[in-house]
Amino acid sequence: MLNIVLFEPEIPPNTGNIIRLCANTGFSLHIIEPMGFTWDDKRLRRAGLDYHEFTAVQRHADYAAFVAQRAAAASVRPDHQRHACAQRSELSGR
Repeated sequence: MLNIVLFEPEIPPNTGNIIRLCANTGFSLHIIEPMGFTWDDKRLRRAGLDYHEFTAVQRHADYAAFVAQRAAAASVRPDHQRHACAQRSELSGR
C-alpha cells in the first residue's frame, strides 16, 4: 500500500482533494501537524472530508511522531520488506 504524507498542510481544499484521491486509490494519508486550518474547516469538508470514512487518515503531532510511528509499523513486518526488495531487484534485472 502506498502512503501520502502532507507536512504541515496550509490549504484546506488541496488537503480535501488529497483525501478524496486516497479514498479512490486506497492509499493511506498521513498529515503532519500543525495544519494551517482546523479539521472542521468548511473548505476542507467541501473538497473531500465527506470521503474521510473511506480513507485511512492518520494525524501526527509533529515530524518526530510520524517517524516514530512509521518505525514501529516497519518493525512489525520485516519479512514483508525483504520480500518487497527482492521483487524490486528482480524487476530491474539485477
